[in-house]
Amino acid sequence: MNWYLAKMVYRIICGDGEHTPQFDEQLRLIKASDEFHAFQKAQLLGEREQDNFLNAAQKPVHWKFIDVSELHKLDDLIDGAEMYSRICEDDDAEIFISVTHLKAAHILENSMKKSVQLN
Repeated sequence: MNWYLAKMVYRIICGDGEHTPQFDEQLRLIKASDEFHAFQKAQLLGEREQDNFLNAAQKPVHWKFIDVSELHKLDDLIDGAEMYSRICEDDDAEIFISVTHLKAAHILENSMKKSVQLN
């Protein structure tokens, strides 16, 4: 059996869908004998996890599975191995950097709290 990293894409539609298109890209680990079976398994998982519910404003929200847009075989699981990379462009570099630091601080804070609770 092999491990694969699959990028699964969902479209999020709120209410009547009259809003800026919104997508959720998820990276999932998939265990399969080969790439074909990993792709099929990821697609089945994506279809099973589609969802419909009402948001806080009682408007319908639909998570519609689009497809598996990337599939990468993970040859070696070694410490520090790159699992995924994405280059993006942003209009304001300072805000992008600031938000990145805020996210990192949040992760650090939460992980420290969990570590203290475990010890």
